[in-house]
Formats: sequence, structure tokens, C-alpha cells
Amino acid sequence: MSVRKKNIDAQSEDAAELLDPMGSPSKKPPRPAPSTLPALSTSTSLAGKDLLSYYLAQLRRYPLLDPEEEREVAMAYYEEGDPSAGERLVTANLRLVVKLAFQYHRQWSNVLDLIQEGNVGLVQALSRYDPYRGIRFSSYAQYWIRAMILRFLMDNYRLVRLGSTRAARQLFFQLRKERERMIKEGLTPKPKLIAERLSVAESEVIAVDQHMRAPAMSIDTPLGEEDGRTLVDIMPDAQAEGPESEVVRGQLNDVVKQHLAAFSQTLRDELLAIRGIGPETADSIVLYGLQKLIFVVDRYTCRVLWRHHLLDEDFDYTYVQELFTDALPAELQMYTEYHALLVALGKTYCRPRPRCPGCPL
Repeated sequence: MSVRKKNIDAQSEDAAELLDPMGSPSKKPPRPAPSTLPALSTSTSLAGKDLLSYYLAQLRRYPLLDPEEEREVAMAYYEEGDPSAGERLVTANLRLVVKLAFQYHRQWSNVLDLIQEGNVGLVQALSRYDPYRGIRFSSYAQYWIRAMILRFLMDNYRLVRLGSTRAARQLFFQLRKERERMIKEGLTPKPKLIAERLSVAESEVIAVDQHMRAPAMSIDTPLGEEDGRTLVDIMPDAQAEGPESEVVRGQLNDVVKQHLAAFSQTLRDELLAIRGIGPETADSIVLYGLQKLIFVVDRYTCRVLWRHHLLDEDFDYTYVQELFTDALPAELQMYTEYHALLVALGKTYCRPRPRCPGCPL
């Protein structure tokens, strides 16, 4: 209940903005709706009963209010926040919700859904009603009831929700009537003319008209029984490349690979010629930057080998590199993973102060 109420509070101002007859909002902030409104009795078993008929029968328990009684009760709720007065106003107007819901029965077959949304609008009207403006509560509440019913219809008219801007709401309920009115007047109902008469953008008219005309259809709808293809199989892919683009991209990749291979042949020598770059740094750039097969011998690798008496203190970099190159498969993934394992071993166990217990070697 609380989550739904928050969503309604965030949307209700915009939902009834076009329908609210009281103009500018009341100086008093909206009063919280009563949280203990009565529920319809469920003591009688509903098995085999029509829910709508049962609901209508339950409504007869709540008497109507004449204008004078309605004003007194509304004043009590507005001034004192009397929950029993708010309950009385709501229950006395539940029949009004049913009456308005039946006006939209052609758009939505389940009237109980519309009644439920209308009841939400009725409670919203109660929290915002100002009796000092001289309008009866029932007259004011019907606009909030309609607003919530219309919002429900818009949100559920299609599987894909229609835009909920003010212009979209206006078009949703007036486009067909305006088109029929123009035909009776001898005018051609073109989008531009409709947009001018309804004071909306022409693009909005086109979008809403296309949405209302097109039936809801799944992209998995089969096109026929023979080939087994679906609608998604023939839909154009905006990101797909044409045959010419694929050929050009393939040729460009080949050229880049050729130049990259030639560049990698001389890159190591060029890097070593730079002051401050040694074999370890140069080989790391070639291996990880150019993805070229060359084993990196770093200080962790040398420390592990020396601690296990596989190297002398005065070792040669190229000699150590050839040891791994001759022993390992010539695979890029093998080179990178093996080097990573040696680095992890050197950082964890084979430190300057070794941690030999637990070392896997």
C-alpha cells in the first residue's frame, strides 16, 4: 500500500492537471489520505458469485450525502482531519466511481480494474479537496477519478506503453474524435491540421496515430508454417554492415596486421636503444602491447630461479629467456599465464625476506 501510494503521489499532479476544475492549487498542502478506510465485507463466501455484482451489492450499505451534509462532513475533515468524516465522504461517493468506470467499459472489459483505479482517484481527491472554493466534493472528485482511470487505460492500452506526456494523453483520447469531427466539417484530417487544432506537435500526432493503428505483435510471431521464420528474422538491423563495408573492413585489418608485424620486428631493438629501457621493459611492451611471442624475464623470475639454485648470481638475460622459450609451447596464453604465475609466486613467497613455508615449489 505504501509503495503504491508513493507512486500515485508522484504521478497524480500531472495526471489530473488537465482535468482539475479548481484552477490553482489550494493554499493548504494536501492532507494525507486516511489510512483506515473500510474494506468491503468478505464474510459471505464468494464461491460462484459474480464479483462485480457482489461489489455493487455491498455499496448499498453506504448511504448518499445531500449537499448540506456533504459540506458539513467535508468541513470537518478539512479543518479537523477527522478520519470518520473522510471515510464518510469516500464511501458516499463509491457509486460515483462505478458510474464513471462504466463510461470506459468499451475501452477495458474488466470494469473492476477501472473501479479500483477510480477509487484511488477518489482518495486523492479527498486529500486535496478545499470546501471553501464552493465546489461540491462529488463534482471535484470526478475529475480525479477520471484522471486515474484514463492513466490506467493509457498505461495498459498496448503491450508497449504509450508515451505519458501531456500531449500524448490529450491525443490518446481526442485524436479519433477530432478526426471524425474534421470529416463531418468537410476537412481532410491531416496530421498538421490536427496538431494545430489540438495545440500539439505534428510529430506527436503521427507517433500516437501509428501506435494506435498498429496491432500489438510479438517479434517471435511466425511468418508462415513452411520456412519457420519469425518476424525478427526479417527485421532490418540498423547496426549491420553491408557486403562492401565488410570487405573494406577485412582489407583494412589485413593491412594493419602486416604493418604491425613489420613494426614488431624492429620495435624491440628501437626500445633497447632508448636510454633507461632494459630488456625486461622492452619485452613486456612487445608481449602485452603487440601480443608477440616473447618471454619476459623479470626480477621475480630471476629470484625464484636463483633461490632454487637454478641460476648463478651472474646470469645472462638471454640465457634465462631461452630456457623458458625452449621449454614452453609457443602459445601467447601460455607465455602470459606462466609469467603471471611467476610474478605471483615472487610477490607472495619468494620475497627479499622469503616465506618458504607454504611455497608450492
